[in-house]
Order: sequence, then structure tokens, then C-alpha cells
Amino acid sequence: MSSNFKGYQGWAKHLTVIMQLGLTMAGCIGLCFYIGLKLDQLFNTKGIFITIFTLLGAAGGANVTYRQIMEIIEDKEHEKKND
Repeated sequence: MSSNFKGYQGWAKHLTVIMQLGLTMAGCIGLCFYIGLKLDQLFNTKGIFITIFTLLGAAGGANVTYRQIMEIIEDKEHEKKND
């Protein structure tokens, strides 16, 4: 029984890129949320640091995700020029 994995190669590449972008964004937000939570516990505040750091995590995650997308686009354009 043989399978044709080459037919799924493009689909798998796109899936890995989407997963990478999603995990990058979630990781940035999650890490910053955790830091904000610990700072709120340390200074006995009620959500100030969680809010600030979650917003910073979202902005940082969006920045990193944007740079990753632009790098992928530049690689595709470079491949087209070489063909």
C-alpha cells in the first residue's frame, strides 16, 4: 500500500506556518500574562500589571508575527526571481 505524500506537501507547509504564527502569538501573550500575574501578586495590585503586560504581549506578538510573515513573503519573491 503506497501513499502519495507529495500531493500533500504544499498543504503541510502552509499548516506549519499557520501553527507557528499562532503559537508565537499565544506564547507572547501567555508569557506576558504570567509576568503580569506574578507582578500583581508581588505588589498586591488588582489586575493593573496583568492588563499592561497582556497588551504588551499582544503588541509584541503581532510585531513578531508580522516580521515572520514578511520574511516568508520575501523568501517567496526571492525564489520567483531565481526561477
